[in-house]
Amino acid sequence: MKRCLATRRKFLRTTGAGVAGIALASHVHGDNSKKKKVLFLTKSSGYEHSSVRREGGALSHAEHVLLELGRKYGFDVEATKDASVFDGDLEPYAAFAFYTTADLTTPGRDMNPPMSPAGKQALLDAVYAGKGFVGFHCASDTFHSRGESHKNQDQKDPYIEMLGGEFITHGKQQQARMRVVDNAFPGMRRLQDGFTMHEEWYALKNFAPDLHVLLVIETEGLDGNGYQRPPYPATWARPHGKGRVFYTSMGHREDVWTNPAFQSVTVGGMRWAIGDVAADISANIDQVTPDASKLASS
Repeated sequence: MKRCLATRRKFLRTTGAGVAGIALASHVHGDNSKKKKVLFLTKSSGYEHSSVRREGGALSHAEHVLLELGRKYGFDVEATKDASVFDGDLEPYAAFAFYTTADLTTPGRDMNPPMSPAGKQALLDAVYAGKGFVGFHCASDTFHSRGESHKNQDQKDPYIEMLGGEFITHGKQQQARMRVVDNAFPGMRRLQDGFTMHEEWYALKNFAPDLHVLLVIETEGLDGNGYQRPPYPATWARPHGKGRVFYTSMGHREDVWTNPAFQSVTVGGMRWAIGDVAADISANIDQVTPDASKLASS
């Protein structure tokens, strides 16, 4: 117990990501191959966020932070922008983490190798068979469902069905209050009173009915038409077949990646997704956000 408390205090004091500017090849690994591996994909077929933009042959900010968190908290991260990796052997990975945009089967804006249709199916099959998945921020702005963007769809893209929710729009960056609805989930206990963060907040739709909601965004007072709706899930976990899916809408801003609250959420979600810790993820969306599917008028 004393060791756990000391580790937590050390974590709370850590707001930076450690040494910057690590050189990389097409794939970047952490330093302990015996740990469970996470494949971190940051391909941007659409808009490329500054948090995952690589400059001068160095890791992007988000990639660097996640590798450092893995080194500290017991998982190994392999970072890539090459989505064709899903045509290869996925068995070595315990989980996949996405900070991606748009249709990954196209080269898109960043012109990195795309995911083949078979690779997309391989991802979905691997998660359904028992792998973990962690989505950050724009992972919900990836592989959109067909239909009007400001409406819920009956038929969702299979990737969105796996993730559990889909991006609609966002307003200006602003302060918002996150309400914690399960402080027993890994990483949530120290956030039990909730927190306020300055971020680019996503309006979301197409929620899976089996979501276990962890964080709810309080919409009252938010500036922007997309937020004129009841509170809705902002971070959740859900089962997908035998797999474990975790998503948080946070992660746009670079300073969010070094925020202790975000890092606590990230480490807890990642350790759950790779199967290192257990949690009750019974569906609670109807209880904690009963009007989540009521969207703002377009």
